[in-house]
Order: sequence, then C-alpha cells, then structure tokens
Amino acid sequence: MSQPVKRDYSEITPEIIRLADQCQADCKIDPQLYLEHKVNRGLRDLEGHGVLTGLTEISEIISKKVIDGKEYPCPGELYYRGYNIEDLVNGFVRDKRFGFEETVYLLLFGNLPDKRQLQEFLTVLNSYRSLPNSFVRDVIMKAPSDNMMNSLARSVLTLYSYDRRADDTSIPNVLRQCIQLIATFPQLSVYSYTAYNYYLKNAESFFIHEPKAELSTAENLLHMLRIDSKYTPLEARILDLALILHAEHGGGNNSTFTTHVVSSSGTDTYSAVSAALGSLKGPKHGGANIKVSAMFEDIKANVKDWDDREEIAAYLQKIVQREAFDRTGLVYGIGHAVYSESDPRADLFRKFVKELSEEKGLDKEYRLYSAVEELAPKIIAERRKMYKGVSANVDFYSGFVYDMLELPRELFTPLFAVARIAGWSAHRIEELNNGGKIIRPAYMAVQPRRSYQPLDQR
Repeated sequence: MSQPVKRDYSEITPEIIRLADQCQADCKIDPQLYLEHKVNRGLRDLEGHGVLTGLTEISEIISKKVIDGKEYPCPGELYYRGYNIEDLVNGFVRDKRFGFEETVYLLLFGNLPDKRQLQEFLTVLNSYRSLPNSFVRDVIMKAPSDNMMNSLARSVLTLYSYDRRADDTSIPNVLRQCIQLIATFPQLSVYSYTAYNYYLKNAESFFIHEPKAELSTAENLLHMLRIDSKYTPLEARILDLALILHAEHGGGNNSTFTTHVVSSSGTDTYSAVSAALGSLKGPKHGGANIKVSAMFEDIKANVKDWDDREEIAAYLQKIVQREAFDRTGLVYGIGHAVYSESDPRADLFRKFVKELSEEKGLDKEYRLYSAVEELAPKIIAERRKMYKGVSANVDFYSGFVYDMLELPRELFTPLFAVARIAGWSAHRIEELNNGGKIIRPAYMAVQPRRSYQPLDQR
C-alpha cells in the first residue's frame, strides 16, 4: 500500500509568533475580576461546587453528606439510573457475564433489561456492527493521523454523509444513530490505529479483523486488536469492567456537558458527538490515563527500590515541588473535581487490577501503584491548601490496566470514548426530549468602552 500524501501545515512563522505575543499581552483578563464580580470560573465556585445548569435522571454522583445543614465529605458513590455502580458490577461478576451492553441498555432506556429485552438489544447492536462499503479504505486508511481521537472524530463527521436522515432530530432517528455509533466505535477506533500503525509507524503487518456477533464489546476489542485474536477470560472481563466504569459520569463532566450544549442548538447527532470527542481528547479529561502511565514510567526510572516507601515518598515530593517528571506539580491520577475521600470507580477497579497483575506477573508494579496511591494524597495535602481531600481516581488504574492488556497508548482515550458514547447518547436524547431552550450562559464584559479612531490616527 502506498503512503498517503500529507501536507505540512505545522510551521509557526515569526509573524505568527509576533501576533501570538500580541494576543497574550492584550487579551488577558485580570483574575481578580472574577472574584470582584463573583463569577464562577469553569462553572465552579471557590469550594469546587459545580453550578447547577440542568436536571438529569441518567446518573448521580455523591461525594458529600449533609448533616444539620452542613456539608461533609464522604466516600464517593456513583449511580446509573438510580442503581449503585458497585451493585451493578458485583451483579455482573457474580453472574459471570459481560455487563457493558446491559449498562448501555440501562443508560439509554432507564431500566435494566430482562433476558428477552437484553437478547433483543444485542441483536439490534450486532445488526449495526458494520461500516458503509469502502468506508475503511476511503476514509480511515487514506488519511491516517497520529492521534486516534482526531481520526475518530473525522470518521463520525464523515458518517453524516452516508446517512440519508442525518439531520432528522426525532427521538426514533436519534436513537438509531446513537445505537449505530455505539456499535461501530470499536471498529472506528481500532481501524484508525491499524492505519496509523502501518502507514505512520511502518509496522510490518497489516490486518483487519471484522467484529464477531457472538462476542461482547470487550471481547471484540481484543479480537480486533490482536493479530492472533487471542485473549484470556480475565483480560476480557477487566476490559468489560473498564467500559462499564467509564460509560457515564453525570451531566456536568466536560464532554457530556458539551453534548448537552451542542444538542440544545438542534444540530445533528454526528456534530454533537464529534464535539464531545473534541472535549474528551483534552489531557484534563479523557487523556489523563496516558499521563498516569507516563508518570509511572518516570517513577520506575528514578526510584531504585520500588518497595522502599521512603524513596517513593521522596520522589513524589520532587514531583509535587515541580522538580521532577513534567514539572507541573501534579501527581496524575490523584484527585478529582468532585470526589474527595474516594472515587468508587477506582475502588471497584483496584481488586480486579490486583488479580490481573498476578496473572501477568506484575505484582511488583501493583505494589508500586498501591504505595503511590497511599502516599501521594498525604504529600499533596502537606504542600497545598485544599478545600477538600484527594484520592485516587479511575484514571489512576485504567492506564495500568491498559498497559497490562498490552493495548497501544494511542488507544487509551479512544477506549474511553468507546465507553462514554453510551452516556453521551443518553444525555443527547434526554436534552432533545426535555430541553426546548438553547443553552446560553452569560458572560460579563469587562473591556472598557473606547471611541473609534481613523486608521491613520491609531
């Protein structure tokens, strides 16, 4: 196969640098003005509470308890349609079945399916697990990207052209579009990586595995990614768990709120989902697990004895003091915008991660993760003034899981999208079904008014 031709638009000229300096100098808002005018930056107050912008029945996050009118931090809880995520996961594990597809049904339709409903839904999902003729060749393969999230977004936008009812925002049509995207996101992600790996990384082999109807989403991901299509039952179960835990997380997370905002304008499903993908791509959102993996590579390289807690603590001190790793002062995977005492998703992940590390012979790495999880919050608390505690979030372990599954890091964030498209779909339908008004928050203008001057007098 010939190498696709790509034009380089990346040069930053001296003129652009000069104009950028002008932007930075002339377009900066004094941070004090936010306090003066009581404007909640990022739609969060100074204590981190999110500003209420809507109502939802899809999921609920609990991180505080109210006692005698006062808020107190508590262990985190996450509910999907009123069901505790811990109960859902434990039920799937107890019954020894894959639960992501059942979770998708719950999020979309509001109730857990019975056996007949689940089988019917699986049949519908499987009927949409195919892409248009020549789509892989003409869209995915011809312009590979080194970022799978951009490839995924481009594919989603291009699917608009293949849909004769692309702009129909009736609930039946939007549901059809959402189910199709849920079903095809695994192929769009994996095939984008295949194109990148072959064309841009010069991999020797080129293979395309079609999804199998009898396999779950997690099994199909491993089947399509691996040249021999082999995987262990534990690998598939833990990937299924990762998809369940990432499927939804309230209407206020950045990508889901983006889905609500864009959907409220009345636009099509493909535009709304591609906007959500653009949000999820950001390292402050879906890209966090990649930073966790990179940080642990750095820790492993600089801590000689991974069982020496004092040495680990000393290096974490350097990271927090901006003397090590990327010098941002952040311990990636520790802390969350909402949770303080604990992230229930991380708590659920932990015991399965331990089991997988034992199967993979990576007990030593697991002990290192456990030590950092315990030590980092204490070190962060000593160094910073915080309005709430910090604990490990789901990204702390998901990167480790994906590494143990030998998944390429280029797919870490797309795997998040493979799961979260379920939540986005549910929120898009909820917005269209209940919204009515375009979402339009207000911004306060703080630029002084000026008089126009002719060009030769400026």
